[in-house]
Amino acid sequence: MTDLLNALFHAVVYAVVSGAILIVAYYVLDLVTPGHLGSHLHGSDEDGKASVHLQSRSAALVASAWMISNALVLFTAIWSNGATSFGWPLVWTVSFGLLGVALNAAMLFAIDAVTPGNLRQIVTEPGPVRPLAYLAGATALSVAAIVCASIA
Repeated sequence: MTDLLNALFHAVVYAVVSGAILIVAYYVLDLVTPGHLGSHLHGSDEDGKASVHLQSRSAALVASAWMISNALVLFTAIWSNGATSFGWPLVWTVSFGLLGVALNAAMLFAIDAVTPGNLRQIVTEPGPVRPLAYLAGATALSVAAIVCASIA
């Protein structure tokens, strides 16, 4: 019974810590994209009025890939280290989780620098998914794969 309670406690702690890092990841993406990311996803104008015509499907694709990417890094860190105990495994999870967020932001700027136009502006424009949004989403998932491989 003690093992079960201990495992449940670990699960709650890792879930809370990972959830906090994912919230940080969302806010970092919000900071590196023009405007308010929530408005692009919701389709709100400056007055807060929602319209399906103001929604950015490109922003939704990039934000989804960004969140999955960061969650994969957290998953791998927990899976590789979390069964042992708290302490260093939790520090590893936080460290790699924040590294994943930082590398995703850096790669978004790098891809923006080598692609035509303003990638960060393009992926927040209302309407259908723009081709550059697929590149931005794939880049986030690529970063996750690299960081996950370095953990494992």
